[in-house]
Amino acid sequence: MCRSAFDKGLGSIGFSAHAPVDKSGLETSWHLKSVNLGKYIDEVNAARIRWEGKISVFFGLEVDYIKGMRSPLDRDLQLLCPDYIIGSVHYLVPPRGAPFTVDGPAAEMEKGIIEGFDGDGEAMMHSYWDAVAEMIAIGGFDIAGHLDLLKKSNCDNSGACRWYNPDSKDYKKRAEEIAAAICSAGIVVEVNTGGLNRGYINETFPSPLLLGLLHRYNVPVMISADAHRADDLDGHYADACQTLLDAGYSSHFVFDGKKNGKPQWRKIEIQVF
Repeated sequence: MCRSAFDKGLGSIGFSAHAPVDKSGLETSWHLKSVNLGKYIDEVNAARIRWEGKISVFFGLEVDYIKGMRSPLDRDLQLLCPDYIIGSVHYLVPPRGAPFTVDGPAAEMEKGIIEGFDGDGEAMMHSYWDAVAEMIAIGGFDIAGHLDLLKKSNCDNSGACRWYNPDSKDYKKRAEEIAAAICSAGIVVEVNTGGLNRGYINETFPSPLLLGLLHRYNVPVMISADAHRADDLDGHYADACQTLLDAGYSSHFVFDGKKNGKPQWRKIEIQVF
């Protein structure tokens, strides 16, 4: 990953493994196991030393907010003193049934909506934004990750939507509430190209609609490839820049380390590639 970032001319790379959730009882294949957390930290720190003077290497964590189970503010993670924490919502805890992820296959999402929300996709949508709002209110993180992840399996390439309408008045109201809450919290929002890189969706997380709202509330943004492969480290950055320009942004921010326990950000004017 570091070699690829250096070869692509990037000035820094941040590692953001999914923080462990196994102690909460959830079984996943994509979160770090608690027993491997120390090894992960050691390897990132070793890479930091190895690449010193060539590229900045940052130790981060992506921490799920799962109501009653996991939060970016959890003491065990805060004590690790990561350079940054990305707060994100992957899991919903429905009124009935087991928690389920909105990031999985469409069939898994549909099963969760049927069992947890009696098939009511609108109720699922509200539950997702409720979780994001709760995460913002609790805090403990520096970057809000892929804000509208719930859209991943909702609409197909033709624009037909399965469970909720992203153009509805209710959806837009919830999105604006989130933009206002993020503004008040002083959090930076990730413009995530991971869905484009992996071919799941044809736009960034967040959507142009949500980015327009975030711009209206003067919320700062940063671009991330959410790269699961080294080749994707700068994937679709040009698309992200154009999307930001279309939303009214003229600049974005780059993480520049921590000073006195506070994240430092460097402002970059958006260039058209």
